[in-house]
Amino acid sequence: MSQWQAWLDQLRQMDQAQIQRTIESYSAYGPLPGLLLPLIESFFPFLPLILFVAVNANVYGFWLGFLYSWLGVSAGAMLVFWISRTIGGRFGTWLERRFPVSSKFFQWIERKGFTPIFLLACFPFSPSFLINLASGLSTVRFQTFMTAILLGKAVMISSISLLSFNITDLAHEPWRIAVALVLIAVLWFGGKRLEARYQTH
Repeated sequence: MSQWQAWLDQLRQMDQAQIQRTIESYSAYGPLPGLLLPLIESFFPFLPLILFVAVNANVYGFWLGFLYSWLGVSAGAMLVFWISRTIGGRFGTWLERRFPVSSKFFQWIERKGFTPIFLLACFPFSPSFLINLASGLSTVRFQTFMTAILLGKAVMISSISLLSFNITDLAHEPWRIAVALVLIAVLWFGGKRLEARYQTH
């Protein structure tokens, strides 16, 4: 267990260049490193997901890098969802007793379903682990959760990949910045409206 913790600590302290060299050194394993790192981040949210996505885009190319990051993140989210749904009632009851505000969050997820899960999945700095956990503990249908995660994570990962892919050429391709800024602006305004609605209710 201590060796596993040491590996996680080492991974957390790596910068983009070190992560990229590590993934390239495991090129014999094909897409496996690019899939596993985003998946592992779903269980250990302190790991740098943005760096993993950026490195995947530069190691595997924009489209494959996007695909591997998207599949890894989405698979991890669904695993957390199913584990929390399997654990179910007792843990949810304990969580609501320990953190009373969490009951409001569960009710919000249950009442609104797709919209909050989708919008929160779009943001790279949202607490994805807690969202996946709360969704699993709620009565949200798996199909609703899966659709929201697949679409939301696609928006988030495409934005990061677009900005980080061949970053040295970014100055000569300003449209990439423009597209990313438009996506961020739309998500920001959408998030503020969602936050205001949540606070009102």
